[in-house]
Amino acid sequence: MSSSFPEIAITTERLVLRAFQDDDVPALVEMMNDELVTAWTSVPHPYTEEHARDWVHRGSVLERTEGRGIVFAVTEFLTQRLVGTVHLCNTDWRCRTAEAAYVVAPWARGEGYGSEAVHAAAQWLFDDQGFERLEIRTAAGNTASQQLAQKVGCTSEGVLRNAWIVRQPEPDGSWSEVRTDLIVWSLLPEDIESDPVR
Repeated sequence: MSSSFPEIAITTERLVLRAFQDDDVPALVEMMNDELVTAWTSVPHPYTEEHARDWVHRGSVLERTEGRGIVFAVTEFLTQRLVGTVHLCNTDWRCRTAEAAYVVAPWARGEGYGSEAVHAAAQWLFDDQGFERLEIRTAAGNTASQQLAQKVGCTSEGVLRNAWIVRQPEPDGSWSEVRTDLIVWSLLPEDIESDPVR
């Protein structure tokens, strides 16, 4: 039984999920410096071109080759513009479980791209890789991420109290860190519908 994911591209009606490429670096830097990404994720801030190049050429590759997960750059099918990223991480090969983390570029929000991408990744994980559970963890105040989890068919299972750190902007332009709860969502093969909900 395999203990790492194959290098693969997944296509949907509007999107291509594929490995990151060097051409993605400028758009990745722009996306990761967005205020909402800074607030809800643990990515470095400011997110530099060096961070992006390291992730594209080393970090995302090691996730897959070392069996920890797989990282997808999500692009528009027609334009190849970077829409976001889906990261299947914390992979447990014995239990056949993984966690999904995702970011959607500011310009692409509200178009259903995030739910379409996560749905496609989950369907591939279940149908092609034989996994039995996908988990999503959302910060208590991140309603957009919670709505995405609901759209793809996830069930809210409970709260991990005081389990995450978010950042909030200060008047002087700096960011402070604040502890928050995480809501745990799960998706099982029988929960997912064949057509994505946008």
